[in-house]
Amino acid sequence: MNSEQLISGLNRISILLRSQDWQKAERADLTATQGQILSQLHTRGPARVGAIAEALGVAQPTATTAVGALVRKGLVEKRADPADARASLLHLTRAGRRKAQAFEGVPEALLAAVDELDESERAAFLRSLTKMIRSLQRQRAIPVQRMCATCVHFRPNVHDDADAPHHCAFVDAAFGDAKLRLDCGDHEALPDERAVATWRRFVDAGSANETDAPSAATDEAS
Repeated sequence: MNSEQLISGLNRISILLRSQDWQKAERADLTATQGQILSQLHTRGPARVGAIAEALGVAQPTATTAVGALVRKGLVEKRADPADARASLLHLTRAGRRKAQAFEGVPEALLAAVDELDESERAAFLRSLTKMIRSLQRQRAIPVQRMCATCVHFRPNVHDDADAPHHCAFVDAAFGDAKLRLDCGDHEALPDERAVATWRRFVDAGSANETDAPSAATDEAS
């Protein structure tokens, strides 16, 4: 397959998502960046301006300007960071939380398109996206995502069941590629010394070897 064709296809999908962001922001009397900040704070909780800028992939001055507008509109407020009194964390106000809810959800047309894929196609697509995102993260082209493949709770390919070869130690349950998460609130980043080995096991389609199999139901980080 021509890589440019694949990238062109992904760009077509991104146009729909960007269009949705713009439309929702316009209805809420916000800019797209302001809407994304509200959504980020709503899904991930309080954060510093620098962290918001990194997560959205925008320059810090751009994020600072957007945050200032949100503060003036009474949607965001700054509070002292308990970890560093010299810094501030951004918090949603009650009005901000109501506004943020308007940015939840994905286009119905996109959901319908995904529903046309069968389970094996969705699993393969999600696995491929995971690999692409990790590559982009390693190149520092995008912010680090809270995905299974980089989490201390993830045990890839430790079960013999082809439909559910992986294990999440956080919930103590087996699952397959179709249930991989790209943004999980329970994510805890793997230390560097374990990250490479975990990734190699994930990309290996075979079952785990005998020496690693017992780790499926235990938290190695403990």
